[in-house]
Amino acid sequence: MQSYLVTVVAALAAAAIALLLVEVVHRVTRRLGRRSLLMTELTEHSHRPFQLAGTVLAVQLVVRFTTLYAVGSPWRQAVLHALVIALIAAAAWLVASLLVVIEDTALARFRVDVPNNRHARRVRTQVVLLRRLTIAVIVVLAVGVTLMTFPAVRGIGAGVLTSAGVVGVVAALAAQSLLGNVLAGLQLAFSDAVRLDDVVVVEGEWGRIEELTLSYVVVQIWDDRRLILPTSYFTSRPFENWTRTEAAVLGTAVFDVDWALPVQAMREELRRLVESSDLWDGRVCVLQVVDATGGMIQVRALVSAADAGSLWDLRCLVREHLVAWVRDHRPTAMPRVRAEVGDASGTLPWQAVQPRRPVRRLSDTDVPDDARVFGGSDDGDARSEAFVGREDHADSRR
Repeated sequence: MQSYLVTVVAALAAAAIALLLVEVVHRVTRRLGRRSLLMTELTEHSHRPFQLAGTVLAVQLVVRFTTLYAVGSPWRQAVLHALVIALIAAAAWLVASLLVVIEDTALARFRVDVPNNRHARRVRTQVVLLRRLTIAVIVVLAVGVTLMTFPAVRGIGAGVLTSAGVVGVVAALAAQSLLGNVLAGLQLAFSDAVRLDDVVVVEGEWGRIEELTLSYVVVQIWDDRRLILPTSYFTSRPFENWTRTEAAVLGTAVFDVDWALPVQAMREELRRLVESSDLWDGRVCVLQVVDATGGMIQVRALVSAADAGSLWDLRCLVREHLVAWVRDHRPTAMPRVRAEVGDASGTLPWQAVQPRRPVRRLSDTDVPDDARVFGGSDDGDARSEAFVGREDHADSRR
């Protein structure tokens, strides 16, 4: 009993000393790294896993060397085994936190709060996916090392290795969809087809890439809904990416107006409007007649903006302003339907003229030759024999 108490007290003392040393290192690192981003990230992300790993290691060493008198006893083996498992988990957490620190330090060099942030968003997308992949690999390795600490698992290791090929084939067939999404996620990360914060149109919805993982993509729709899609969707189906090369985009506003519209005056009004608006980026301002059928003309205003959100507001502003301009300043150019009414005394060809004498109307059976397809001419008689004659022949056989 006295030996057990000595072991417990020594373990507690070792844990306290380890915590004290880790705290001293933490405070010194934080003080010295006030101007260093790497030191700041270390103190924020690696402090807790470092505490756990140092404490478990200290306790494990104390228990191992203070229980030499009980070598071979079951309780000693169980305690040391549990401490080894805890040390493996703490080491995996510490390594993962160090990787996160390195990745965050690298990402700090690429700012996304600037107008031209395409390269930064590309790097961020790749780093985020690599972070998820490396953490998953660390977890798998930690679980594998933990299982190898059990004698039973080590004993069947040879059998597992020999059947690894069969197991791999079965696992690949069972997780075909999951593996396809993982590979699609890696393809998206390095093919530059889509990145975080890209503006896309998928399934008829306009939104922004909010989250991109190895298995799914979260699209934040403009009305704050979330559209969850598998990563394989973006490698197997077409979608619109409005910000793949740059954020600046073009947009249109279409108007149906009367032929009386002075196009040049409307073009000048559009130019005055966009030049007075902060939404316009100064690149494109065009007004053209794109169609002239059906009694009206179709006018299209083409404008540009720095990003998709500004373009939407600019298009709405152009529609609202030009509709009011046509209504208030050019009312004769508003869309309308014309109706021409004639009188009995009119002499124009298109007017309805009252007949002055009765006109002989042909009966239903008295049809002129030029109104018939079958008959009335040699060619018509031939067609009549070719089509009608065969039916008559068929009827006679019945």
